[in-house]
Amino acid sequence: MSKFREIIQSETPTLVDFYATWCGPCQQMHPILDKLKDKMGSTVRVVKIDVDKNQEVAAKFKIRSVPTLLLFRKGEIVWRQAGGMDAKALEQKIKNAL
Repeated sequence: MSKFREIIQSETPTLVDFYATWCGPCQQMHPILDKLKDKMGSTVRVVKIDVDKNQEVAAKFKIRSVPTLLLFRKGEIVWRQAGGMDAKALEQKIKNAL
C-alpha cells in the first residue's frame, strides 16, 4: 500500500486500472491502455491493479465493479470511470482532466 501511495503522489499523472483476470471487459482494456501508454509517453503513468490480489487498495478506493479507472494527480483523484471505453475517448478524458 505504501508503494501505491508513493506512485499516486507523483508529479506525473497516474491512471490506475483496477481489473480482474476473470473479467472480459477488463481484458479488452489492456491493449487500449498499452496503446494509450505508447501514445502519451511520459505525460501519464499507467498502473494496473488486480483487485483480487490487492483487496486493501481496492477497498480503500471503493472499487465495486471492474474495470474501474482512476486518474490521480499529486495523490488526488481528478477523474473516475467504471466500465471500459475506447482509446480515443480515454485519451480525451485524460487530457481534459489534466
